[in-house]
Amino acid sequence: MESFSIALYRTLFMYFFVLIVLRLMGKREIGKLSIFDLVVSIMMAEIAVVVIEDTEISMIRGIVPILALMFTQIIISYISLKSKKIRELVEGKPVILISNGKIRDKEMARQRYTLDDLLTQLREKNIKRIADVELAILETSGKLSVFPKPSQLPVYKGDLNIALDKYKGMPIPLVADGRILSKNLKKIDRDDQWLMKQLAKKGYRNLDDVYFASIGSSGELFIDPKDG
Repeated sequence: MESFSIALYRTLFMYFFVLIVLRLMGKREIGKLSIFDLVVSIMMAEIAVVVIEDTEISMIRGIVPILALMFTQIIISYISLKSKKIRELVEGKPVILISNGKIRDKEMARQRYTLDDLLTQLREKNIKRIADVELAILETSGKLSVFPKPSQLPVYKGDLNIALDKYKGMPIPLVADGRILSKNLKKIDRDDQWLMKQLAKKGYRNLDDVYFASIGSSGELFIDPKDG
């Protein structure tokens, strides 16, 4: 039982410790993993697992290497911001795979990027034909950025000189999971009583029946009732 308690303690500690380290490294590490970011993340995970599994290893022997990786990552990221050469060395640089409707097969081979990979990502972007692509760029994150030819671009209201709607802003949540969000009500100079009256007008007299409610910039109230 004692060994189980120790393992549980070490697991919880390493979980929150690694979580804090990743947050200190910046949101970029979560949203966009370069090859270097991926290596650092894997190494941290491996160190944490070893410390959790082997209770005879001191926690310090896990904490110090993880902190070292964190500071290394932060320093290299800072240097990469200042130096384009270092940035390209660490993260690589974007590569053009399609130019003016033609596949650059040599670049495909150099990046070990298969034709199936290319076609899959084009389909995900609703591109049916390679001939319709002006440029397809393989980003350093592995994402494919696709720019259709001008003849394949969608038509917008501005292109047709159609009057544009005014920006309406984002709806403001007022109820979430059956609870009133008083701070958001204050933003629109309203109170709980006003909200309850509005809900009653829509047939919701009990707040427990409302899962989510929001108000748009024009004053319209959206209500999503709880299931059942």
